[in-house]
Amino acid sequence: MCPRGARLLTGEGGVLAEARLVAHCLLIETGDSLVLVDTGFGTGDAADPGRLGTPFRGLVRPLCEESETAVRQIERLGLDPADVRHILMTHLDLDHAGGLGDFPDADVHVFAPELAAARSPSARERARYIRSQWAHGPKWVEHEVDGDSWLGFDRVRLLPDVDVDIAMVPLIGHTRGHTGIALEEPEGWLLHCGDSFFHHGEIQTPPAAPVGVRVYERLTCVANGARVENQERLRELAREHADEVRLICSHDPEYMGGA
Repeated sequence: MCPRGARLLTGEGGVLAEARLVAHCLLIETGDSLVLVDTGFGTGDAADPGRLGTPFRGLVRPLCEESETAVRQIERLGLDPADVRHILMTHLDLDHAGGLGDFPDADVHVFAPELAAARSPSARERARYIRSQWAHGPKWVEHEVDGDSWLGFDRVRLLPDVDVDIAMVPLIGHTRGHTGIALEEPEGWLLHCGDSFFHHGEIQTPPAAPVGVRVYERLTCVANGARVENQERLRELAREHADEVRLICSHDPEYMGGA
């Protein structure tokens, strides 16, 4: 994604310069199958960028190159996209769910409030959910909070039959059903925070982020109080559990959860 305003969005470059933002997806190998966290833009978006809508395309300026889609990157790894049996969604915004149609046989795991929002969006939410991205009829698997917890956060355990501990961590605010996805690594945990923050400075103590990021987050969220509260909880997590948890977000191209 190449919006204008690099200095306002990344803190570097000119005010009118082109920024470079990404959509981080995770591919998890679990025995004889694959699990995908978010899908980014898909081949359908590359073939018909117009379905993303004129306002989004004008502001965010997505490239939508087919070679960059999750399905094509999986193929370049020498893996079979048909082995993607599960897709775990942080949320269903158009820049996260565009590739669902490239994996029509996968179970798509989503927090129930998010699916409800996508199916019946308010006037303000309508532009963020693109029904054509999931017109193929995904195999939705809805999840609710079940009383389990993870480092002070609610969590929903996912995929108990695979050999990786994976959980959905509700982080409401950016959307009605936004979540993070936590997965156990050999030396701790990785938490994909989705759009809970957009710039690594936001989870530093004290927080610091370019003004354009702060404005964009405020304009695009549906529950600002919850968003701010959850971002503070993520700062606390990063501060108090730095030795056991890596945090990443969706769109910061430079930040992959390092110390």
